[in-house]
Amino acid sequence: MIRIVRTPREGVQVDPTSKMAGRGAYLHDRKTCWERGLKGALANALKTTLTEDERAKLEEFMKTLPGDAEGAGAGE
Repeated sequence: MIRIVRTPREGVQVDPTSKMAGRGAYLHDRKTCWERGLKGALANALKTTLTEDERAKLEEFMKTLPGDAEGAGAGE
């Protein structure tokens, strides 16, 4: 699971340590989960509206993730 955090100063960003202060939400490390999350569920969980810049940064990160076939093991 990958944590995304909303902070007052930096806005929405990926939290690789899962320890940053702020409101957080988790997404699986699969592109399909991120695609669904970016359609609105992620912003809703973080209680914010994603700016164009934040969305672009999250989409760039999403491009580095494996597809579903390469993701977590069978049965997950």
